[in-house]
Amino acid sequence: MIKLLVVDNHPIVRKGLELLFVTSPQIQVVGGVNNGEAIFDFLKQHPVDIILSEIDLPKLNGITALRRLRKEFPQVKTIIFSSQPEEIYAINTIKSGAEGYLMKTADIMTVKEAILKVNDGNVYLSHEIAEQMSSKKRGSRSGSYYKKLSMREIEVLKLLASGRKNKEIAEELDINEKTVSTYKARLMKKLNVSNIVDLISRAKLLEL
Repeated sequence: MIKLLVVDNHPIVRKGLELLFVTSPQIQVVGGVNNGEAIFDFLKQHPVDIILSEIDLPKLNGITALRRLRKEFPQVKTIIFSSQPEEIYAINTIKSGAEGYLMKTADIMTVKEAILKVNDGNVYLSHEIAEQMSSKKRGSRSGSYYKKLSMREIEVLKLLASGRKNKEIAEELDINEKTVSTYKARLMKKLNVSNIVDLISRAKLLEL
């Protein structure tokens, strides 16, 4: 039986997934938590095989949590389950340590397929993203912009777009404020903008 932890700040998503697998002979939802920090509290107390996690989480965002999981609980596999654009996030979340990326628009059979595939030691990506990853073709306009950016730069850009100050970003990502400023400068150069207003506008264009 695959032990699944659901991480999402929306109670209806957590409950829905629990009900989805309540009669499953292969998958059991052993818990649900609503923020990134709570993942680690849960894992210290309960055995988990796979985590199904949103990116946008309170206290500790999903990408930062993913990096920490690689260090503290390397045996636990993670599937990102998000409404964030697949073409922007999927490949680099895999590079950051996730074993799968699943859109919240996926149907029930696809969710089950992803969990079973990852449990068997494989990586789960949609057919479109898997093709893009293997062929290294340019994707959509937003994907083309994205390919200029590292995962950390995307994290900083996303937090800037949400109104976070440098100090708040530094605290959330566990880096210093000077490093945040360096990332902002890199972002402006890569995205060809000269001020923070245009940078945030670019983030909205990318649908971050």
